[in-house]
Amino acid sequence: MTDSLTDTGTLLAAAVEALGGAPRLGQQKMADAVSSAMERERHLAVQAGTGTGKSLAYLVPALRHAQATGSTVIVSTATIALQNQLVQRDLPRLVEALEPHLERRPTFAIMKGRSNYVCLHRLSAGPEAEPEGGLFEQEELTWMGKQVARVREWAQETETGDRDDLDPGVPDMAWKSVSVTARECVGAKTCPHGEECFAERARPEAREVDVVVTNHALLAIDALADMSILPEHDVVIVDEAHELDGRITSVATASLSSTMVRMVARRAKKLGAEGADATVEEAAQSLEEALLRQEPGRWTDLPEEARDELVGLRDELFALRQKVGRGPEGEAASDPEKAAERHNVASHLMELHDSVVRMLEVFDESDPAKQADVVWLVHDERRGTATLHVAPLSVAGLLHSRLFAENTVILTSATLTVGGNFRAMAAAWGLPRGMWDSLDVGYPFDPARSGILYVARHLPAPGRDGLAPATLDEIAELITAAGGRTLGLFSSRRAAQQAAEAMRNRLPFDILLQGDESTGTLVRRFAASENVCLFGTLSLWQGVDVPGRSLSLVIIDRIPFPRPDDPLLQARKEAADAEGRNGFMEVSATHAALLLAQGAGRLLRRIDDRGVVAVLDNRLVTRRYGEFFCSSMPAFWRTTDPSTVRGALRRLVAAPKASKDQR
Repeated sequence: MTDSLTDTGTLLAAAVEALGGAPRLGQQKMADAVSSAMERERHLAVQAGTGTGKSLAYLVPALRHAQATGSTVIVSTATIALQNQLVQRDLPRLVEALEPHLERRPTFAIMKGRSNYVCLHRLSAGPEAEPEGGLFEQEELTWMGKQVARVREWAQETETGDRDDLDPGVPDMAWKSVSVTARECVGAKTCPHGEECFAERARPEAREVDVVVTNHALLAIDALADMSILPEHDVVIVDEAHELDGRITSVATASLSSTMVRMVARRAKKLGAEGADATVEEAAQSLEEALLRQEPGRWTDLPEEARDELVGLRDELFALRQKVGRGPEGEAASDPEKAAERHNVASHLMELHDSVVRMLEVFDESDPAKQADVVWLVHDERRGTATLHVAPLSVAGLLHSRLFAENTVILTSATLTVGGNFRAMAAAWGLPRGMWDSLDVGYPFDPARSGILYVARHLPAPGRDGLAPATLDEIAELITAAGGRTLGLFSSRRAAQQAAEAMRNRLPFDILLQGDESTGTLVRRFAASENVCLFGTLSLWQGVDVPGRSLSLVIIDRIPFPRPDDPLLQARKEAADAEGRNGFMEVSATHAALLLAQGAGRLLRRIDDRGVVAVLDNRLVTRRYGEFFCSSMPAFWRTTDPSTVRGALRRLVAAPKASKDQR
C-alpha cells in the first residue's frame, strides 16, 4: 500500500466535515478497524448500532484501499433500499468530499444480476416469452399479459432496463417472463440483441472503478459459480451481514414443479423436439400426481414411487435437451432469434435436469443427519399443485471455501451479536478460526437512558389460538398511553389482523395494517402523523426506519421462534442435535434472537429518540433462555411493571418537541 496516501482518520474527518456531520467515536473506531483489517488481510465482524454512520466508516477505507492497491472493493447489501442509498446519496457526496485528498477522483458503480434487467430477446420472442393457456386460469393469463405488455412499452423508452426503474413495478411472475438468469442468457455475441442488451451495457462501467456496490444474491452467484461475474477484487464488505446466510441459502436453493417443466417443454416443441416435449410433459404430470399422494414437509428418505418418477423425468429432460440443443448448421446466421431461443431453452432444460439429479443424490446418504442438502415438498391446495425444493443444510462450508478463502471480508450490521457475542454468526458464515476479529462500537447514545424494555410478565404465555383477551387489553392500554405512535410487530399475519381489528373497534387512532396498501405507502403514512399505529409481520421487523415522535412504542407479540414446520430450520436443528450440540439454542433461539434485535432496533433511529419496546411474551423473563434474548437486544432499561411503563409513555406524549439544535 502506498505510504504517501492520506491516512484513514484524516480522510474520515474531511468527509464528515464536508458532509456537515459531527465526529462520532464509534464511527472513527470502526473506520480504523476496517482499514487495519484490509491492510492485515484479516476478516472483521463489526456491530455498529443505529446512528453510528457505518456506511461512511467502511466506504472511506474502501476508497482509500482501492486507490492504494489499484484494485476494486466490492460492497454487498441485502436490500435495494441500502443499495440505492449508497449509490444515489452516500457515494456521490463522498466522492466530492474526498477528491481533494486523494490522488484522483474516486469512482464507483452498481452491479446487479442479469435477471434484474429486462431481456430484449425474451421480449422480441412475443407470446413465447409469456405463459401459455392451460397452465394458468384465463383471468390470471389476461392479467399476466397486461403486465408483460406494460414492460414491453417501458422497454422502448427506458435507458437502463433496470427493474428498479420500472414504477410501478410488476409481480415476480411477470418479470420472470421478460428476463433471463445468467445461465439462460445466450451471451452477447450470440444474441441478436447483444449490442443493445441492458445487462451488458451496465457491466463495462463496473470493471475499472474503485467500489462496486452489489447485492448478496449476486455476491453468492459470483462465489458459487465457476466463472467470475464481479470484477476482480481482494476485499468484500458485507453490509446487512445478518442476512448473508439467508440470501446465500436462497441462491443455492432449487425448485421443481410440473408447471416449470411444462412451460419449457412447450417452448421446446417449437424448436424441433420431435415429440420429446410431449414425453417430458407426461413425465412431469406423472411426477406431480405422485407428489400429491405424498405428505408435504421434509423428506428424510425418498418414497419409492417418487424416486421412479424423478428418475424418469431426469432422463426425459436430458433427452429433450439433446433434441433441441443443437440446431441446423448456419442457424445462428440465418435465424439468430431462433438460435438464441434454442440456447435459452436448452440451458433451462439442463438446469431442471440438474435440479432433479441434485434431489436424487441427497438420498445416496441414508442417514438424514449426514445429508448435505435438505429436500421438502410443498402442496398448493388452491391450485392443486406440488413443488419440490432442495437447499443446502448449511452454507458455512460454501462461504468458507468460496468467499473467505479468496478475499478479505468485512461483515457489518446493527445486529450481529447473539447472546452477547459474535460466535453464532461466525459459525453460520463459516469464518475461518483464528483468522477474524470482531468489534462492537455500540451506539452514539446510551440505550438505557433512551429506551425501556418492558416485558409483560403478568400476561398468559402465548398460545396457538390467537391473542388472548388479556393480551389485547394490554395492547390497548399501551397504545392509549403512547397516544398512538405504535409499531406493532407480530409473529403471524393472523395475529396482526386480529390485533388490528380489535384496536380499530376500541381506540380513536388510525390503525394501519400491512397488506392493506404497499408497505412503502403505509410507512410514509405512519411517519407523517403522531397519532397513527402500524401493525404488520416479518418485513416490518427489519425494514422500517421512522425516527422522531411518530414512533414511541414498539410492541412485539411473542418471541419469533421459527415455525415448527419450517423444513430447513428444523433440519438444521436436528443436525446440530445429532452432533451433540444444542439445536434449539443454535438454530431456533439464534434465529429468534436476530429477529428480536432487529425488531427492537426499530425504536431508536436517532440520538434524540425515546421510547419503549414492549414484549408481550412472559417467556422472556420466566424461561432460562430469556437472558440470551435480552442480551441480543440493545441494553435498554428493563421493567416488568405495567404502571411504570404506561407512566413513561404518557410523559413522552407530554414532552415538548425537540428543536433541530437539540437533535
